[in-house]
Amino acid sequence: MLAITTSATLLGVEALEVTVEANGGEKGEPRCILVGLPDATVKESMDRVYSSMSNSGFTHPRTKVTINLAPGDLKKEGASFDLPIALTLLSAIGNLEPSKLNDFVLAGELGLSGEIRKIRGALAMAMMARKIGKAGIVLPKESAWEASLVDGISVYPVESLTEAVDFFSGKRKISPLQKEESPYFVSSTRKHPLDFSEIKGQLKLKRAVEVAVAGGHNLLMLGPPGSGKSMVAKRIPSILPPPTLDEYLEVLNIFSIGGLSSSLHGNGMGRPIRCPHHTISDVGLLGGGTKPGPGEISLAHNGILFMDELPEFKRSALEVLRQPLEDGEVTISRSAGKVTLPCEFMLVSAMNPCPCGYLGDESKTCRCSIPQIQRYRNKISGPLLDRIDIHVEAPAVKIEELRSGAKGESSSQVSARIAACRERQSQRFALGPCKTNSGMTEKLMEEHCVISDENMKLLTMAMERLSLSARAYGKILKVSRTIADIECSEDIEKEHLLEAIQYRDLDRFLN
Repeated sequence: MLAITTSATLLGVEALEVTVEANGGEKGEPRCILVGLPDATVKESMDRVYSSMSNSGFTHPRTKVTINLAPGDLKKEGASFDLPIALTLLSAIGNLEPSKLNDFVLAGELGLSGEIRKIRGALAMAMMARKIGKAGIVLPKESAWEASLVDGISVYPVESLTEAVDFFSGKRKISPLQKEESPYFVSSTRKHPLDFSEIKGQLKLKRAVEVAVAGGHNLLMLGPPGSGKSMVAKRIPSILPPPTLDEYLEVLNIFSIGGLSSSLHGNGMGRPIRCPHHTISDVGLLGGGTKPGPGEISLAHNGILFMDELPEFKRSALEVLRQPLEDGEVTISRSAGKVTLPCEFMLVSAMNPCPCGYLGDESKTCRCSIPQIQRYRNKISGPLLDRIDIHVEAPAVKIEELRSGAKGESSSQVSARIAACRERQSQRFALGPCKTNSGMTEKLMEEHCVISDENMKLLTMAMERLSLSARAYGKILKVSRTIADIECSEDIEKEHLLEAIQYRDLDRFLN
């Protein structure tokens, strides 16, 4: 008897349809043949399936059985094929009606006892099931909750092989999961434990951070140790606007592909914050591996990538950021194939002005030689610096400011202005792919970043004195637009432009 069902394999951040076919009752020695370009994990699935069937009260096939995973030229990887292979095999030998499996996508790893364990990429599989017109998808209970966020597809959780067989035979009724009950579908309105009001002094730095978050601009903070750079960075999540449902699904999908979705479980629909250590490899940062998967820049999609001690990162790791920062995606080519991963993130970075950290500090003496300082600065290339919209100095905080009991603006006050600014951008770019001012194309800049002749002369003078590039010219206009939006101004005024220009002073300092 021939039985057919549908499963999926992962490629990049997408799930690809795989048809699982089982043909029982063939002449020949009683054995099971698995074909269809399976990897080692999939080949081992037959041992798991047989043990699971035995411990669940089902008999092994007494005839030759061929199981095919189609298409044959697509490599199949992972243990998620255990459940579809087991159910298709049981259908082929008469334990289930084969037609019962036709309208479903199946995925799940089997334990030897018959239990069904969680898998990676459940959300992507649910999206694929909806795309190909299936009525539902059957998944392990631990993985099903993330898939339930996908509209237009019924998600059925199962915990054991016996439960799955009973469901398809009609002996057990399983209600599809509801999106509203998912632990991933939680409002992120809870109060952040850290607040901007706790930061003493650093008014210019806090203003630059507000502008950066409001427009989605990349940020570089430069200052001596203890000036508050990391302290400010840790409080950026408290002023970030929450993601839309579509943005959150993109984030959850990437985490699911990477096997990290549990880290978002019950944490609310917030934006991801990734803080890789400077010892990270190029592959760990960019993504890749034998089977290309997401790296830190993709895990930071629709969120923040914080890189502390920026010059301590390997030069090669820093240079691979250039194309993703510009395009919002990264293409990885390996022998196993080529995949394109999304990585629209806001880069927040910090560095010292010199190796010892005290260059320009009024209270401490710098011990670094000029060659040491030059080598340290040269770790940040000009092309990479060009792609960072805002450079801001963070001087050492004076003791008088630390002892002051005065508190600055709270995160709620800052986030209210940012939310209003983001709303203006949302209305402005409602009909296009652009989300924030930082993502404006040249065409959009011509429409929304118009400045007067007088301001153009001012900008030209700044370009010449600071030896800024054409890319830096565009960055200044985009930041000016964001500052104008914060101030509720339709036009970019002189003071908006001057503030944006001062955020490029480090071009001269670092080069």
